[in-house]
Amino acid sequence: MIPVPSGVRVWISTGHTDMRKGMQGLALLVQEHLKRDPHAGDLFVFRGRGGALVKIIWHDGLGMSLYAKRLDRGRFVWPATEGGAVALTSAQLGYMLEGIDWRNPQHTWRPASAG
Repeated sequence: MIPVPSGVRVWISTGHTDMRKGMQGLALLVQEHLKRDPHAGDLFVFRGRGGALVKIIWHDGLGMSLYAKRLDRGRFVWPATEGGAVALTSAQLGYMLEGIDWRNPQHTWRPASAG
């Protein structure tokens, strides 16, 4: 898991992205299409057309990092809107990276009594 400090904003780039892009290409997308600063310390999440691969870029103040995750089964849940960014909490990002629907996570069943 990415060591996300508290207070860091997480942005999902809506739509799909060419997953051949590396750090520089994704940072340029953040700057030109999302109109945000890729060096501000926020996390930016991109998903490919197939939906099973995400890439995350993050500038921690020292340098840019690129993280990638591919699901063996299933697809990452993604917003239906196009042409912008959607804000997430770090907890929602954790759900998403585990393959859980971050929009409506379900609590597991808990017993009502011990006996």
